[in-house]
Amino acid sequence: MRTLAMLKPHVGDSMPYLYDGSSNEGLRVCSVYAFHLFTDGPGEMEIEGVRYPIEKRTLVFLRPGQPHAFHISPAHPLASHNLYCDLWDAKTPVSRHRTFIYAPNPFSLPELSAMHACPEADALPGVFSLQPYPHLYEAFLHIVRQYNEMSDYRTETVNSLFYAWLLSWHNAFHAKVPRDYRIVRLIRSLELMPERREPVKEWWRQCGLKRTHFHELFLRETGMTPKAYQHRLIMRRAVNLIQESELSITAVSEKLGYPSIHPFTRHFTAYYGISPKQYRLNPRAGLALNAQAREIRHAK
Repeated sequence: MRTLAMLKPHVGDSMPYLYDGSSNEGLRVCSVYAFHLFTDGPGEMEIEGVRYPIEKRTLVFLRPGQPHAFHISPAHPLASHNLYCDLWDAKTPVSRHRTFIYAPNPFSLPELSAMHACPEADALPGVFSLQPYPHLYEAFLHIVRQYNEMSDYRTETVNSLFYAWLLSWHNAFHAKVPRDYRIVRLIRSLELMPERREPVKEWWRQCGLKRTHFHELFLRETGMTPKAYQHRLIMRRAVNLIQESELSITAVSEKLGYPSIHPFTRHFTAYYGISPKQYRLNPRAGLALNAQAREIRHAK
């Protein structure tokens, strides 16, 4: 049994493609792993007989030998950035010379990319929206550009970037990340300046929602109440200021909107398990204590 960290990826080819509903987009299989990142929609993707919608920034992940088809309207062709790769064998990769077989011929490929039992890799979805993950979207495009533009050390660079991207995608897939565009837009704004301490009522106004609906949606999307989320942002900002600035602890508390150092110290100590002054003297100890505190809270 393997883990995702044991991947040995090799990108054998990068190809831009315009899907226009032509006959070669019908049911087929490929000998290697394939990633298709669509920049627009709508359309449909069929994987093993199940159809999935294609919207803007939809990522399609196909395994070797997996039957699939693209259902694209000729009236609205869709552009895609395609990567063909091996995931477990960078020494003798099949992706350098991938092959396809089209229906109704028997799907019998002479050679397939190496596949190994890996629950983490097996759990990755065949269709996934990168719309809520702009960093993953831009990173994928960066890999494509590096493959197409580099001449020296392209293999080493691209394969390393792709390995990191795969691990980041896995983390994003399993993390609790907001998807509703109103909540995503709000959180981006809050993370820029959490010290503004806007009243929560301003949040639902920015989202164009009524209070009750906003609170329900925010809790569903983040797993936290607005107040708890705001507190977490402020505590994270406090750590950054303590570690990266020369401001006194009192000045940090003032910058974060506290009336005095005393409530700030109480909040910080309750959250991290160590006082702001102690944290500045030994931040590693603070992180260790915080990890222990989180484990205790989860155990409860």
